Amino acid sequence: MLVLTNAMIMIIFLNFSSCRNRGSVGGYFLAGRTMHWIPVGASLFASNIGSGHFVGLAGSGAASGIGIAVFELNAIFILVMLGWLFVPVYIAAGVFTMPEYLMKRFGGQRIRIYLVVMALLLYIFTKLSADLYSGALFITQSVDINLYVAVIILLALSALFTITGGLTAVIWTDSIQVLIMILGALILMVMSFIRVGGYDALERKFFEAYPDTTIDNWDNESYPYSKCGIPPANSMHLIRSYDDEVLPWPGIMFGLTISAVWCWCSDQVIVQRVLAAKNLSHAKAGTLLAGYLKFLPLWLIVFPGMAARVLFPNEVACGDPDKCLAVCGSEKGCTNVAYPKLVLEIMPVGLRGVMLAVMMSALISSLTSIFNSSSTLITMDIWTRIRKRASDVELMIVGRLCILVLVAISVVWIPIVQNFGELFHYIQAITSFLAPPICAVYVLAIFWKRINEAGAFWGLIAGLVVGLVRFIWEYIYKVPPCGVPGDIRPSAIKDIHYLHFGIILFAIVVIVTTIISLLTPPIEDKHLYKLTFWSRYSTSSRVDIEDEGESREDITKETTPQLNFGNYNGLPWYKKACMWICGIEKMDEQPKMTKENMRILEMKQCSIYEAKWPRMVLNINAIILIAIAIFLFGFYA
Repeated sequence: MLVLTNAMIMIIFLNFSSCRNRGSVGGYFLAGRTMHWIPVGASLFASNIGSGHFVGLAGSGAASGIGIAVFELNAIFILVMLGWLFVPVYIAAGVFTMPEYLMKRFGGQRIRIYLVVMALLLYIFTKLSADLYSGALFITQSVDINLYVAVIILLALSALFTITGGLTAVIWTDSIQVLIMILGALILMVMSFIRVGGYDALERKFFEAYPDTTIDNWDNESYPYSKCGIPPANSMHLIRSYDDEVLPWPGIMFGLTISAVWCWCSDQVIVQRVLAAKNLSHAKAGTLLAGYLKFLPLWLIVFPGMAARVLFPNEVACGDPDKCLAVCGSEKGCTNVAYPKLVLEIMPVGLRGVMLAVMMSALISSLTSIFNSSSTLITMDIWTRIRKRASDVELMIVGRLCILVLVAISVVWIPIVQNFGELFHYIQAITSFLAPPICAVYVLAIFWKRINEAGAFWGLIAGLVVGLVRFIWEYIYKVPPCGVPGDIRPSAIKDIHYLHFGIILFAIVVIVTTIISLLTPPIEDKHLYKLTFWSRYSTSSRVDIEDEGESREDITKETTPQLNFGNYNGLPWYKKACMWICGIEKMDEQPKMTKENMRILEMKQCSIYEAKWPRMVLNINAIILIAIAIFLFGFYA
């Protein structure tokens, strides 16, 4: 409880100390686009590496070796794509959210609303559920506290912190939490290697880490689990055979890349951080910093997970479903407890508290990122459709209230997330069922101007139908534990890996989108300036599709109801406190910008100009980063 209290004090302090740029929509949702590359890169890493990664990556490492690290190494290449291919278009387009970009690109509202709903579903099924499950798993094994009390405390902290601070607070606290996570994980990694006898000993002992039930019944033909709990022979390989049940190489090379492009290049949680950078050079530098940090999970999380199997084979590598049920409450295996088990067993009492703080930092960092980005999507992409003349004050209040709704949904999901199998593969499977259509449409929208709204919409619908059929079909059947006969799953589910299915789904959407776009009228060039990669430097003025004649910025104060609080200094303290929470600080005293000033500010924020030397340094660093990633892939291939 002392650790929880200290963490609460730290988070609240950071929240109050980083509340700049919170009194406007641009400040709350994009940090005023003033962020330096270091907090941008650190926040990219922190918002992606949550407690789900600590539990999930370590658990998969304990189950099948280093192969799971390809998900992290693949992200390095995609982060470079984000900085060099996607972000320049987003900045030039001047968008707040990813659905807003597609609305500008295609016109209409149906694609925008579709993407908001899909993004929120993906957040619930993957990000929120995984982080809540892993955080609850770690806390309940570490501290004698009720599960729901612990999770509600964490959710309350995350929501309060995001509500009062906005994206500026989220990014700055993410930066500090990255240091906490790396330091704590580094200490545990060193202690793990020391305990098993070093890297060479870890590699040798991992292949000998059988549970006692397997060793004692090796020749017992009547015991159905005698061949369970055995590490795969290719556990030290990143690239595996095409028919590997866990990580087939076509799925890793192509299917994973498709899911990663969605995650890093079109997901609001990630892209929102890069759009907060002060200019394109800082945005690129932030993606490079996140790319360098992506080398760490292999060493800080995956290898310690393998060490946990070596040190505690009967618990982490249990093969008998009854034994597993007693250890962790799941018949499918207990590899998810690898990281918590390692912390509790090999770290001294004081450092256990540090690692609990690390898990809390990871969990809260991830949750605040999701809450802030989700509220941005709902506010800017849905509420502005309902209330076209909503004031900035109203939008910020709605953004805060949306977070409270997400907190309630998260609490409802707590009983469900406790019943997952191997966590990290669950996350990736759901992503492969739902994300490829979105990835396909974004890629086509940015790189091919011939794609139009009809093609994109019906491509998304076709992908949604096919993906949901596989999603529902997948979870109708229960996967039997190791050694249990009678796998009745259809061949289409059992034999088509989820990463391979992602490739098929991506291809279906590309084909449908292309055919329908070619059969329907193209979008005129005047509507596409600065909205495709090839027109990002265009100096022509874009005419928005289906322009109604006035944008939200064009609506004057006379036609938009504004809240008048009179004399701010004379208000009671409790009214000032409520106004501060909602980002309403002396609104009547804030200077009003003329249309010309707003136009100049918009041109500055949408500029993708880069000076010669920063551009050259960034390009060289990108090449170095990719070269190191390729070498690591080759070394462990």
